[in-house]
Amino acid sequence: MTWDWDWGYVGEIMPRLLDGLQVTLLATLLIFAISTTLGLVFALLKRSGSPLIRLPTSGATEFVRRTPELVQLYFVFYVLPDVGLTLPGLAAGVLALGVHYATYVAEIYRAGIDSVPRGQWDASTALGFPRWRTWRSVVFPQAIPNVLPALGSLLILIFKQTALLAAITVQELLATGQQIGTETFDYVEPLILVGFLYLVISYSASLGVRFLERRAAHV
Repeated sequence: MTWDWDWGYVGEIMPRLLDGLQVTLLATLLIFAISTTLGLVFALLKRSGSPLIRLPTSGATEFVRRTPELVQLYFVFYVLPDVGLTLPGLAAGVLALGVHYATYVAEIYRAGIDSVPRGQWDASTALGFPRWRTWRSVVFPQAIPNVLPALGSLLILIFKQTALLAAITVQELLATGQQIGTETFDYVEPLILVGFLYLVISYSASLGVRFLERRAAHV
């Protein structure tokens, strides 16, 4: 059995794959935005002095973090409609993965906040800073550079994990490649191209993350 790379076929399917890539990139950015925002909320709630806030938040985030993303995707897309909440595939996927990765971001933020020396907190208290100003002017400026490498790595992971959205009918990059293969009975070129696009974007993003890390280290 012989097989030859068909450039004509590649030219025909590439526009569809690029459309799928656009969906993948959009989902990546939305999931990352939700996870970084909600993750900060989780991190702050878990630092609450009230056990009524801290303990339920910790329990919920542990449950979400320790159950598979695919199960959560299926739950949001297939189970929630039974209780009256029906979401399009992309919205369901962004919501489920955004909440899932927010639990990881919360731990990233926790580590960054804990890296701020205790003396900085004490100095803010001695100067009479209100709590919100301590966070804004003292804690966050020191914690953010420490969490950038982990957040950059998480962004790349989210980009690759968007392939899970194919399981709930979202026509992202992988699902598009699979559909093309099903229609043409030729999976080789589309799946190789899918893998190549993932590689190019992931590697380019990793270079960008390293550049930002170096810039942050010299600020």
